[in-house]
Amino acid sequence: MATAGTRDRILDTTAEFFRHNGYNGTGLKQIVAEANAPFGSIYHFFPGGKEQLGREVISRSGLLYQELLTGIIDSAPDMVSGIGDCFAGAAVVLVETDYADACPIETVALEVASTNEPLREATAAVFDSWIAAATERIAEVVPDQARARQVAISVIALLEGAFVLSRSLRSVEPLEAAGATAVAALREAIGPERAQRGRHGSG
Repeated sequence: MATAGTRDRILDTTAEFFRHNGYNGTGLKQIVAEANAPFGSIYHFFPGGKEQLGREVISRSGLLYQELLTGIIDSAPDMVSGIGDCFAGAAVVLVETDYADACPIETVALEVASTNEPLREATAAVFDSWIAAATERIAEVVPDQARARQVAISVIALLEGAFVLSRSLRSVEPLEAAGATAVAALREAIGPERAQRGRHGSG
């Protein structure tokens, strides 16, 4: 149990540092000090060093965030409300954390896109997973699979772009505007008749 706890502490601590400082701005000594772990534990759990740790943190953080967003969507009374709730919830979190907490991989994704191919691939895999999960849900009310995927990509792009603007401007206005655009795009894809029905286009 202690071993598993140490590994999880390292992953959780690294995720927080990445979120705020990026990949290059995070040092292994910082991680082990904050995680209260021996320095050697990094290479014990992650033989590939910082890069392997980075890949695992990106994958883990991406999955946790996906589960959070899909949970919000799945608990909403309808798909349109669910998408709107994702943006509204993100705005609340930004304000409550003084604009520190946004997308868990956004900072790293921007940083490594053209400098570190293994980490770029890790962030790409996360985004692909998000797109697939969003497409699956949107396809419940937008039967055209290509259109559902298009809307899913648009929603995620709007959310990610709004995070950047909101953190820079220290305002939730970009998230509110992006949320309204995402909802409008989904309503248009669903069509006026289906938009008035339940999650699966009935009820």
